[in-house]
Amino acid sequence: MATTVRIPASLRNFTDGQGLIEVSGDSVEAALASLLQKHPSLKSQLCTDDGRLRAFVNVFLNDEDVRFLEKTETAIKPGDTITIVPSIAGGCRQG
Repeated sequence: MATTVRIPASLRNFTDGQGLIEVSGDSVEAALASLLQKHPSLKSQLCTDDGRLRAFVNVFLNDEDVRFLEKTETAIKPGDTITIVPSIAGGCRQG
C-alpha cells in the first residue's frame, strides 16, 4: 500500500484533475518528490527556486501539521495520507 497525497481543487489543474495521488517514499519529503516527479508542473506552485516548500503551503500528515512534527523529514508509512493546503489570502472589505 502506498501513501496518498490529497490535492486541493485549486491545484488540480497541475495534476490532470486528480484529487488523490498515490506516491512512494519513507518521509514527507520523499513522498513530495515522488509527487513532483509524476506532476512536474506542480513544483512551481509548491516550491521555491531552491526547492523548499513555499511559506504559504501547509502540509499535513494524517491531520497533523508537519511543521509541528519533523517538518518534511517526518517519517511516513504505507497507508498514511498527506494533505496539501495552500493558504488563501485576500478578499474584499465590506464597508
